[in-house]
Amino acid sequence: MEREDFLAYIAGLYYEENLTEAEIGHRVGLSRSTVSRLLRAAREAGIVKIIIDYPWRVSPELEQKLTERFQLTEAIVLKGQERPYPDVLKGLGILAARYIESVLTDGMVLGISWGTAVHSTILALKPKPYTGVKVVQMIGAVGTSDPQIDGPELARHLASVCNGEYRFLHAPLIVESPQVRDALLQEPHIRETLEMARQADLALVGIGSPRPEVSSLLRAGYLPREALTRLWEEGAVGDICARHYDIQGRFLDIPLNQRIVGIDPEGICRIKQVIGVAGGEAKAEAILGALRSGCLDVLVTDEAAARKVLQLDEMTR
Repeated sequence: MEREDFLAYIAGLYYEENLTEAEIGHRVGLSRSTVSRLLRAAREAGIVKIIIDYPWRVSPELEQKLTERFQLTEAIVLKGQERPYPDVLKGLGILAARYIESVLTDGMVLGISWGTAVHSTILALKPKPYTGVKVVQMIGAVGTSDPQIDGPELARHLASVCNGEYRFLHAPLIVESPQVRDALLQEPHIRETLEMARQADLALVGIGSPRPEVSSLLRAGYLPREALTRLWEEGAVGDICARHYDIQGRFLDIPLNQRIVGIDPEGICRIKQVIGVAGGEAKAEAILGALRSGCLDVLVTDEAAARKVLQLDEMTR
């Protein structure tokens, strides 16, 4: 048998048939140490190629471009443009969770919005016995038809993971009129909760879009499709905490924004560190507007969205 054929044979026994080095040696009449040297020789000769396929790899090149272009503290970009959206969402949640675990410490106040990306992140967090962590709901969510993206459920689950306390915002997200909104904001519990949200050390937010296929507001039953169409006509491309903005990141003076019960744009931007999570090309305009708003400090997104965002930024300057 030729040497390369013999090396391939030994490698096949080890990597494909899962025999140990000792078992291979017994089969071919060699010592275990000789088998070990042959396996190393197979790798060096290129007969064996070891590829580690990390499921949630990142793109350092795109991360650097986003960080420099939009003056972010950090950008985390999930690699792999071919992934289906549910896998992208899972990967974004895992990457965002790992980042939060690296910065969350005892005694911090963590504000959250709602939505599928926030839900995915919270599910990926590993339980840890922090001390004195407080979780606060930054926007109303009472009455949503989807418990997976419901603010109170997310706050409760996150507090459980962090061994902390939680503070609900007992109000719907969107109310009938600005007058109703103003009245609710005078209610002591709501006022105190929003004040706690403004003092948060970290905020985890999704980045919403008026596109029907990715709209949490549509999915939750808060807005019909016709309302999403009106938002596009009014210049809205995305929202943070249900506050809608245009492609330049300017929060809009539109009727919907005046009916939101939750933290205001100025309050969001004053939080020490805001972590935005969103992915998919359909969210590109929304992500770009969020970056231009100056509210985000950290962005967790995917490769397809990142490339589209950088392209749109060049086109709309």
